[in-house]
Amino acid sequence: MPTSFRGSLAPPARLASFYFAYFAYVGAFVAYFPVYLAWKGLDAAEIALVLALPQLARVFAPGLWGWLADHWGAKKAGAQRSIVIFSCAAMTFCFAALPYASGMRTIGLLIAFASVLSAGALPLVEAITLGSLAAEPGRYGPIRLWGSVSFMAVVLAGGVWLDFHSVATLPAALTLCAIACAGASLLLPRTAAPAPQQARRFSIPPGAQAILAAGFCMALAHGALYAFFTLHLQREGYSGTMIGFLWTLGVIAEILVFAYLPALFRRYSLSTILIASFLCAAVRFLAIGWASSYLWILAAAQLLHAATFGSFHAASLAVVHRLFRPEAQARGQALFSSVAYGAGGAAGALLAGWAWQISGPTLAFTLAALAGLCGAYFAYVMKRAGL
Repeated sequence: MPTSFRGSLAPPARLASFYFAYFAYVGAFVAYFPVYLAWKGLDAAEIALVLALPQLARVFAPGLWGWLADHWGAKKAGAQRSIVIFSCAAMTFCFAALPYASGMRTIGLLIAFASVLSAGALPLVEAITLGSLAAEPGRYGPIRLWGSVSFMAVVLAGGVWLDFHSVATLPAALTLCAIACAGASLLLPRTAAPAPQQARRFSIPPGAQAILAAGFCMALAHGALYAFFTLHLQREGYSGTMIGFLWTLGVIAEILVFAYLPALFRRYSLSTILIASFLCAAVRFLAIGWASSYLWILAAAQLLHAATFGSFHAASLAVVHRLFRPEAQARGQALFSSVAYGAGGAAGALLAGWAWQISGPTLAFTLAALAGLCGAYFAYVMKRAGL
């Protein structure tokens, strides 16, 4: 990417372009990859296992990439961006090879390989973004909302597309999204190497255990949603267009939260935002599990995505940014990604697959609601600690 072109864009625009490209891929993968796996002949347990692989990779891989970014970044400016570029290139290669994979074992190996190599991208971009915002974490929302815009557009367009075309076209769409991510990664700001200082051992600061446990619970709760929401609605008789609309509705609500995030952060403490987000999660997943035949209830449940992802995600990253030292920001965000979206996401997908096999969607989404209530407890612990 020519330096002159990159320099002509303000850092918020460069960051927003990456979120836009990255979450276009996430939208296609989350909403329609389970359908692709079902088309390939995998059953519910096998789908859950394949979908758990990216989360399992995120248990350890982000930590390794975060350590490398902090270690390398102490000596060389732009180290974080270089790792993100590599991650996006690896993702492009793996999705391009997906049409040639058949059977759970081959598909699983390819997804696992892609997940390990690309796991460093998003946590490092989160660290770059929050580092560029200084002491104003509320400004994260207007940048991050562009990721939600692309997620919404891809999910909605994908639902309409699948009403008239085969899901076999999904790997090509994922490959195009990955190429766009690689291009956007070249626009990312180069983070400066910090001033030399005495080496300090990385440690988890006091109070971080609660946000890590809370993140685990929220990702666990979303396991059923990301693994089986589309398949659940297909079983209920909803069209691809309506399923895409319901996914989109949740993202519209998320975008509104991100747009008003600065005001939200000024008015409420981070822990209060987190408690409200978890209570909304419990209500949302009970509604999806028990009342999915009522479209208006599903629509209301999807609007709660504003809290269960939007406000929760932004507040969680702000807590992590506040708790970890400047020289450990990449590892702090990577640790949160590993525990929450890695371990929690994997456990949620596997638990949902087991519950679906045993009793169907009602049990899967009821367990998700219980996970939301558990997360509210850890958010309350943070409130008691003054966060």
